[in-house]
Amino acid sequence: HRGPRRLLMAHMDTVPVCVGSQPVRKKNIVRSADPRTGLGADDRAGVAVTLHTALRLVREQVPHPPLTFLWTVQEEIGLHGARNVRKSMLGNPKLAFNWDGGAANKMTIGATGGYRLQIEIRGKASHAGNAPEQGISAIAIASLAIADLVHHGWHGDIHQGNQHGTSNIGVIQGGSATNVVTDQVFIRAEARSHDPQFRRKIVSEIEAAFARAVGEIRSSTGETGRVTCQGRLDYESFRLADHEPAVVAAATAIRAAGADPFPAITNGGVDANWMCVHGIPTVTLGCGQMHPHMVMEQLDLAQFQIACDVAWRLATDSQ
Repeated sequence: HRGPRRLLMAHMDTVPVCVGSQPVRKKNIVRSADPRTGLGADDRAGVAVTLHTALRLVREQVPHPPLTFLWTVQEEIGLHGARNVRKSMLGNPKLAFNWDGGAANKMTIGATGGYRLQIEIRGKASHAGNAPEQGISAIAIASLAIADLVHHGWHGDIHQGNQHGTSNIGVIQGGSATNVVTDQVFIRAEARSHDPQFRRKIVSEIEAAFARAVGEIRSSTGETGRVTCQGRLDYESFRLADHEPAVVAAATAIRAAGADPFPAITNGGVDANWMCVHGIPTVTLGCGQMHPHMVMEQLDLAQFQIACDVAWRLATDSQ
């Protein structure tokens, strides 16, 4: 059938809090029967929307443009499935639609980019009671660096002039006993911004803060520790134009389903980040998930039905 190829996708994985979920329905809401587990509607609901669309197409044999269905893995831990998918397998789609979290009328047309850092601080161990001055505390170095970042506005919600981003020191590991000056600390951190250049600036400031802190902590003999920073791009930012065919098609389908399109920009990463890098403009749509990654997670079935309607229209409309 005529029309450019379209891609419909969702990710199959959930977060650990959803392990053991037993869905139960109460009126128009689905939640986990066990209050200690999340539902996993992020993104089982997205998988259900796309799989339902594929099965209905097979069952009803209605005309439709060329379609590709993609279910990715490891979205929650770094968008690895979308990052590593081979574009040659997808049939060169021109429009793509990704079902993930939120209301059915939500169209995520832009997302931030994220960079992940691993920082290792090496100090020098010594007895904390008999000879603390002979040691170099890796924890003290880390503390000074983090305080530096906070004091100068490079940690948390970052505003520098008209530029905006975020950073977080998320994991700190180190130390084995209170009577030993800690000689090694491992840190995992991140930086995000919609502006790639400003994101690189945030990363540079993080690295510089740790480099300065190393020079401030010395042993009684003048020795200093050392720090190494390694990092990688988690996902690049993107922003789709309002006139992008995928955006126009998604908005048209949402209106046809009786809802008002709501364009959104997110400060988190979605599979669409990497799909856009692959040259496939991708709009992310919701399907009724509420409170994702939490034990109170729910699925609104009325919203889910709208999402199924939107997906059907996007799969069968050849315009």
